[in-house]
Amino acid sequence: MSNNNSSSNRAVVPEAKGALNRFKYEVANELGVPLTDGYNGNLTSKQNGSVGGYMVKKMIEAQERQMSGSGSTQQY
Repeated sequence: MSNNNSSSNRAVVPEAKGALNRFKYEVANELGVPLTDGYNGNLTSKQNGSVGGYMVKKMIEAQERQMSGSGSTQQY
């Protein structure tokens, strides 16, 4: 599946890194999480986890819409 030398924090598609970063800040803003560029050690695990979890939820919803052929697709 994955090799032991890879980081789970590495983008599979490096060209998407900028879009994913913008998406992360958009989601954090929607959730009211004060995410800043740089150090965020003042945030709780719950706050950080909520951002990641909601990102995954939104990406799955967008993919399901695309696969079903209904609705507009939103690209991040």
